[in-house]
Amino acid sequence: MTAFTSVQRTMLGTAAILCAALAAPAVQAQDLSVSASQRATAQQVAQQGVPLAELAPGAPDTYVVKRGDTLWGISGMYLKRPWRWPELWGMNLQEIRNPHLIFPGQTLYLEKNGGHARLRTSTSGEPETVRVSPRTRTDSLADSALPTLKPHLIEPFLVEPVVVDAQTLQQAPRIVATMEDRVLMSPGDRIYARGDVANPLRAEPGEPRQFRVFRNAVALKDPLTGEILGYEAQHLGKAVLMRGETFEDSANGKGGVTSEYVPASLDLTSSKEEIRAGDRLLPAPPRVFLSYTPHAPRQDVDARVVSIYGSSAVANAAQNNVVAINLGTQDGIETGLVLKLMTKGAQIKDRTDESKIMIKLPSENNGMAMVFRTFDRVSYALILDVRTPVRVGDRLTNPD
Repeated sequence: MTAFTSVQRTMLGTAAILCAALAAPAVQAQDLSVSASQRATAQQVAQQGVPLAELAPGAPDTYVVKRGDTLWGISGMYLKRPWRWPELWGMNLQEIRNPHLIFPGQTLYLEKNGGHARLRTSTSGEPETVRVSPRTRTDSLADSALPTLKPHLIEPFLVEPVVVDAQTLQQAPRIVATMEDRVLMSPGDRIYARGDVANPLRAEPGEPRQFRVFRNAVALKDPLTGEILGYEAQHLGKAVLMRGETFEDSANGKGGVTSEYVPASLDLTSSKEEIRAGDRLLPAPPRVFLSYTPHAPRQDVDARVVSIYGSSAVANAAQNNVVAINLGTQDGIETGLVLKLMTKGAQIKDRTDESKIMIKLPSENNGMAMVFRTFDRVSYALILDVRTPVRVGDRLTNPD
């Protein structure tokens, strides 16, 4: 039997991440960083703990971390405001050196003393000892660390939403034909495409080989100004480039040679809907594994919901739905930002007044959302909780 303290487990997890990064350089390792401001907050709280008034009602005295838990969920279990996770982490700064390296099987103990609370992984203050039996491991310890959110809620959106500008859209390679003129294409079928004159599709070293297929780029308009912030493309599937665009010489029957254009060949690897001529291609981004760190904005945010992702027919968004907002990286928006959802405030007719004048109801707190993907002028946010349906034009502001 071998015993590891929680600190040793953290060191092993970090080493595993480094090994994974070296073994697979094409895949970005999980981001387990902690910002300077978050560390400073935790260090400050670690001196005395969190005021009891900040604890969530019913915060358990003990809790065993289990598979399926998330950092957001545990933070919400102990704190009234889950995005203030540095306070939760700071309760036990010495033992939980990195909140992203909390593992299933650890027991959390809530200690209350002098009007403040601390969270420990042992009852005595000594480092937690976890006993494991010798066995062959084929997975990284870091892979078992708690994610911030349920992965299945956001992983599809890390590759599906594409926001491009008008020029990128115009220059994107387009599908010109399908094998045997098929209308319904499935994985394994071949398609043919051609790129912009200045940027043809080439199957050369260093050139993209993995592509996403999309169509119906919808203009994302700012609800306040009507300005087009970008174009959101409908994700249809994925394809891999097998042969680049070329020119082939052939006899013209008159003793001469004719050079004929041949489009690029791609094989579909997946499809969500039918793929046809006219659909566009964009290089697939590298796969990225992120552990989102929930935090409040450092500046005032006043955003609006631009659209509800999924279908143009969807008018309302609920919990676990994704919305696009009218602010992006150029506005200081970053992944992990937690924002308060506000109702738009309906306009109604005052039927108690003889003149039946129109009045506007005030905006009300409607829930929380977290930004998980950003573009220059648009960002995507996951609705964490909500009271009434979210609509285009609803506000997102700093949490209380």
